[in-house]
Amino acid sequence: MAAPSATFAALAALLLAALASGCELGERDLPYGGAPSAQRVAGQRLLAQYQCGSCHAIPGVPIAQGAVGPPLSAYGRRSYIAGHLPNRPDTLAQWIVAPAALVPGTAMPAMGVSPQDARDMAAYLLALE
Repeated sequence: MAAPSATFAALAALLLAALASGCELGERDLPYGGAPSAQRVAGQRLLAQYQCGSCHAIPGVPIAQGAVGPPLSAYGRRSYIAGHLPNRPDTLAQWIVAPAALVPGTAMPAMGVSPQDARDMAAYLLALE
């Protein structure tokens, strides 16, 4: 049997690990499931309309099997956009509208997406868990 101090240390480490595992979710403020379903449906349609599937594989978007850009499955679980921007609804919408304004030199093209369309598209992508 382990000494009481070793048992306490092990339990404290286990508790700390359990608490830390939930930190990312809280820090990212996941309101994505709270986006109106009409907004998510519009976003799904817009992802097809703007032909985002030419470069990305996107679950639920017909013929979106592109392999140039990263696949967008489980996008709502990601912490970052383009490797270092916080994955939040407003930042994602800005990224969709003007990617080079946020990450100069990015391969992601500006597709002429309006801010409202970008918010709808972000709502759909962030709901992909």
